[in-house]
Amino acid sequence: MIVTTIYDSPCGPLTLGSFGDALCLCDWNVGNRRQIIDRRLCREFNTTMVDGDTHILQEAQKQLNEYFSRMRQKFDLPLVFIGSDLRHQVWDKLQEIAYGETISYQDFAGKLGRPEAVRAIASAIGDNPLSIFIPCHRVIGKNGSLTGYAGGLPAKRLLLHIEEDIRN
Repeated sequence: MIVTTIYDSPCGPLTLGSFGDALCLCDWNVGNRRQIIDRRLCREFNTTMVDGDTHILQEAQKQLNEYFSRMRQKFDLPLVFIGSDLRHQVWDKLQEIAYGETISYQDFAGKLGRPEAVRAIASAIGDNPLSIFIPCHRVIGKNGSLTGYAGGLPAKRLLLHIEEDIRN
């Protein structure tokens, strides 16, 4: 089973989920995205979701509290995610973006060696089921603008502000 709980972040509620001994979900409770990601996870893991608590969920909440309190810059939880090879490449590479740094979608596609695939890469970034832990909020528009974020632009702005405060 995927065990889930709600975490009330300063940016809004997040659904956290664990599967086995790993975190598989940290996602915003906004729009129909929740149902889409939940269905995908249940289908791919061939299981169902239940409300509850696990040591992974407790540790995820502890690390998120430290992050929002500006006491944590790097997460160290086991993560498990499902998806195509491209999604795995994108999500792995997102974890290499340094705390407090940003990168444009175009430059990110170049770092993946796929500069022609900006749209496909942006779509994979948008499908990230582990927001904050896989820091898709650090990817911005080419002109430095804040563009699309599953938690909404105010959440993206706050996450970047938290990281900027520590870096400076």
